[in-house]
Amino acid sequence: MELRTLRYFVAVAEELHFGRAAARLHMSQPPLSRAIKQLEVELGAALFLRSAAGVMLTPAGAALLEEARNLLDQADRVRVRVTAAAGAATLTVGILGDTTDRGATRLAAAYRRRHPGVEVRIRETDLTDPTCGLRARLVDVALTRAPFDETGLAVHELRADPVGVVLRADDPLARHDRLTPADLADRRWFRFPDGTDPIWQSYWSGGEPREGQVVRAVQECLQAVLWNGTVGMTPLGHELPEELAVVPLIGIAPSRVVAAWNKGDPNPLIQSFVQIATAAYRGPASLEQPPFTRPVRSW
Repeated sequence: MELRTLRYFVAVAEELHFGRAAARLHMSQPPLSRAIKQLEVELGAALFLRSAAGVMLTPAGAALLEEARNLLDQADRVRVRVTAAAGAATLTVGILGDTTDRGATRLAAAYRRRHPGVEVRIRETDLTDPTCGLRARLVDVALTRAPFDETGLAVHELRADPVGVVLRADDPLARHDRLTPADLADRRWFRFPDGTDPIWQSYWSGGEPREGQVVRAVQECLQAVLWNGTVGMTPLGHELPEELAVVPLIGIAPSRVVAAWNKGDPNPLIQSFVQIATAAYRGPASLEQPPFTRPVRSW
């Protein structure tokens, strides 16, 4: 049995759906189905009951799931220990936006517990580079928000946050229960400098070209609203000064919190980081169910 095949099996066992598992593994369904069938042949046992109603684990499949999780967790630990012994136990993480995010806080605690010998270096970046230095190889992995140009990058979604528009609290629009981009068509928006990733720029401008103050950092965005009555988008749930208000914005896709890294990077610390991040962003209960073996991509 190959570790990759076991990762495939765990994905199907957790999703109980071949299509969802294939999407989670960033692969098409036919090769996933073939890999599972081959695994069943090798083991001489059916692992799933397949029917029109869906997929269920057999007793043999349930037994393998527990063992597969343990094996994958141990393999991950081996890779990290070997990397550490080779003197490369340093991981540089790029962070964009709110560093007080509870998901990030849980991730830091969980990663330190799991890999106390790994030194994590944090590089915080401004809003002009949503990849946090990945393309320049300044970081190994980024905790950031999508969408942005993903060329050459692997991206794994951790959470999706609805968005709102941030306004002065005394702005007449702040009294609304919700707004649409059309309600803000005649307003000045904060925007990013020329040369910023156009996909990223377009999303945070509500999908339209905007005029307004150029900003580079979160605090600059808030000050632009406070001082000039500028408007702009923000994920819901962030604490803001009482002089500001946020109104839910409909018609805009949620802001996706993601982990991103350079495709083909063999650093095992990245895989472990993303696996732990996946659990941390699902909530505290997920971290209480070790090992962290949810596959994030075919490595």
